[in-house]
Amino acid sequence: MNIGPALPSERVDMDLQAIVDDIVRELEPRLGEGKVADYIPELARIDPKQFGIAITTVEGQTYKAGDADAAFSIQSISKVFMLTLALGKAGEGVWNRVGREPSGSAFNSIVQLEHEHGIPRNPFINAGAIVVADMVLAGHAPREAIGEYLRFMRYVADDETLSIDEKVAQSEQKTGYRNFALANFMRGFGNLHHPVEHVLGVYFHQCALALSCVQLSHAGLYLAHRGTNPLTGFSVVSPKRARRINALMMMCGHYDGSGDFAFHVGLPGKSGVGGGILAVAPGKASIAVWSPGLNKVGNSALGSVALEMLATKTGWSVFGT
Repeated sequence: MNIGPALPSERVDMDLQAIVDDIVRELEPRLGEGKVADYIPELARIDPKQFGIAITTVEGQTYKAGDADAAFSIQSISKVFMLTLALGKAGEGVWNRVGREPSGSAFNSIVQLEHEHGIPRNPFINAGAIVVADMVLAGHAPREAIGEYLRFMRYVADDETLSIDEKVAQSEQKTGYRNFALANFMRGFGNLHHPVEHVLGVYFHQCALALSCVQLSHAGLYLAHRGTNPLTGFSVVSPKRARRINALMMMCGHYDGSGDFAFHVGLPGKSGVGGGILAVAPGKASIAVWSPGLNKVGNSALGSVALEMLATKTGWSVFGT
């Protein structure tokens, strides 16, 4: 019996699996490109010849390929979720203590803080994320704030198995001299309200959360679906707030490589030095890629290439096809 042509959404669904399979196949000869983040000893041990990709659509379908089920340290991708928590606690007051402008500087730069009196340019550079961690810490002991973050991540990913890699957190604690410098500097300007060691304890633990590409694509889905997670039906943030978080990801999510990422990929995204990138196609899907080797500005080398390929194959760039 002829039941007629497939619906457009069905065609897209079939295409997405083919697309992620093609991307993995095309990038296989390039596995190992880039340089792992060896300044964090635990990350230096990661095999660089890994690559995973997962797409979860707003209809709740997940498509994956490569090492999409391997857990990795999300590092600075965590800044998106901590910002969401801070906005829930402090509302627009967040922007009294952290800006919304691209930095044009490295993620761990201290230079601009001197000129701007301890107010970080945006919440996605390290200084800004440390201030955000200070906001989430308000009214809590560090262990409670870390617990709140972990519960939130399990909620948005709809996965109770998520955990923090304590070895990575301790590794960062022992070697995070620049982050201690940034935090003390801002404390000196009065823009950090809790003891530096407490704030950084929260910060290092948030970065050490381990997720797979599949789990990360689930966790970011609320940003693709007007603030609501379609897997659970739960509202996470308002549509307006989701839109604004996406705007910050587009402008600031890749440090001083943000303009280049917008130019080539055209999707809001947030990278981490663990080699992961979370990207959002508003109204369509949440995408996670992972490959440990980083480019010269600290973003996943193959992950960035993969997302450019995906944007080209799908036409999902927010700037048009």
